[in-house]
Amino acid sequence: QVQLVESGGGLVQAGGSLRLSCATAARTFSSLHMGWFRQAPGKDRDFVATIRWDGAWTDYADSVEGRFTISRDNAKNTVYLQMNSLKPEDTAVYYCAANPIPLDSNRSGAVSAYSYWGQGTQVTVSS
Repeated sequence: QVQLVESGGGLVQAGGSLRLSCATAARTFSSLHMGWFRQAPGKDRDFVATIRWDGAWTDYADSVEGRFTISRDNAKNTVYLQMNSLKPEDTAVYYCAANPIPLDSNRSGAVSAYSYWGQGTQVTVSS
């Protein structure tokens, strides 16, 4: 079992920045493929970013490419999502996700590919 805890959400003005964190006590963290997803009220949970277990490759949704950066510190069992140039349409609950089996690039953006999920952290971007 892998428990994930997100933090760092909050209220920010458009153009501002936030850094989200996702931490776990799981011994297997360094082998977990990690992802960030977001879900606005009444909408589907959408892919945001993903990172391989060793950080060797990352991928992003087109809507956040160039603005968001996913990273991980395996020594701290933590994955980060640095969000810059935030827009009102970025407003959502952001979820951290993990999968114990490495994901290929064609699966790493799919909600169904991840086995573990955090409870989410709210990000609100005002105009």
